Amino acid sequence: MDSDSLAKYFYRLLKSSDVVGDSTATYLNAFINTIVLLILGFVIYKILRNIAEGFITKVAAKTKTSLDDYLVKNKVFVYLSNLAVLFLIYELIPLALVDFADSTIYFEKLLKVVMILVFIWTFRSVLMTFRDYLRTFNSFKDKPIESYIQVFMIICWLVGIIIVFSVLTGQPLIQFLTALGAFSAVLLLIFKDTILGFVASIQVTVNDTVRLGDWITMEKYAADGDVFEINLASVKVRNFDNTITTIPTYYLISDSFKNWRGMSNSGGRRIKRSILIKANSIKFLTEHDIERLKKISLITSYISEKESEVNTYNDSHKVDKSLQINGRNQTNFGAFRVYVDHYLAQHPDLNPDMLMMTRQLPPTSEGIPLEVYAFSKDKVWANYERVMANIFDHLLAATPYFELECFEKPSGKDILNLYNSPAMNSDS
Repeated sequence: MDSDSLAKYFYRLLKSSDVVGDSTATYLNAFINTIVLLILGFVIYKILRNIAEGFITKVAAKTKTSLDDYLVKNKVFVYLSNLAVLFLIYELIPLALVDFADSTIYFEKLLKVVMILVFIWTFRSVLMTFRDYLRTFNSFKDKPIESYIQVFMIICWLVGIIIVFSVLTGQPLIQFLTALGAFSAVLLLIFKDTILGFVASIQVTVNDTVRLGDWITMEKYAADGDVFEINLASVKVRNFDNTITTIPTYYLISDSFKNWRGMSNSGGRRIKRSILIKANSIKFLTEHDIERLKKISLITSYISEKESEVNTYNDSHKVDKSLQINGRNQTNFGAFRVYVDHYLAQHPDLNPDMLMMTRQLPPTSEGIPLEVYAFSKDKVWANYERVMANIFDHLLAATPYFELECFEKPSGKDILNLYNSPAMNSDS
């Protein structure tokens, strides 16, 4: 039995019963054929779906590679089974509507459009699979794969829409491509942000400006946290207060921002903070002061060596020491600076292989800044702050031993205490 005879089986069956006329038998034959075709398609769909979600899933779970697991996760086999069913129905539609060739054209166009859309979703699932699979490799974990997937999907949708219009209108595809060339200026305007984002994502990747997981700071957008997504339109930053900041991708190459990756990859995180010393608390050391400071173990040898050096110089130059300013002298500020250097050098939480120093900055109206410049071994923010706080707790507590005072602006209570002091009351 050939295909035409099979397609008209119900027509012959109805005609042989002499119950219906020729025209009615023709319509009923087409209707029954369509119902049978839909039932057949549904049965095949369920069979293929069970294979895709059952058998293939079990097989993928037993294999060593993870690629097939991601194919199952992104439902690639499910979409392929849908395509197979649609293709089967498309091929059998002319048989089901054998007597309605004119109507068959419309059903075929509809099925072509649906198959194109399902194919696009299948292609997207395949791209998602490769994205997930590449993320399993360390070399791709910090790459903006999402941006490239979006570019492929835009191209795929653009081509798919052109093909759909070609199918619906019956015009050759080349005519739509020619019209698209004339329409390119409008398309460039419509997809301006997408094109800029695509160019920016390529430059970000090629120049290695930003990676997934980088800590970046961009004050213009109040961004201060880790990058967790890079796509064509935006870069998403999870700030340290768990808020999300979205930055247009193009601004990563047009505006300035700070990337902390260099610090994260280095041997330490920089500590750069100052103590403000009151200028009027700085003085020359007397013999009594020197003997007292010799008891501080970290600078005992330094004070002794410096004392010998100063005395030798003053004696050789016959310096008149009736005035302490004459000749060479040690100061409490200089001794404290050396103490800080020695304290930092022996601190277990600082990296001795990186730059470490104490420097005096230009005097200000609030005192003389003594800056500590060093690098904490621990780069985790909370631990880094703890290390820095411990260092400055100790240094602030150590200043009185050198008879130094830290600058602090007077509070209202200080002024009130001064006003109520006996000295002020006696003057009044």
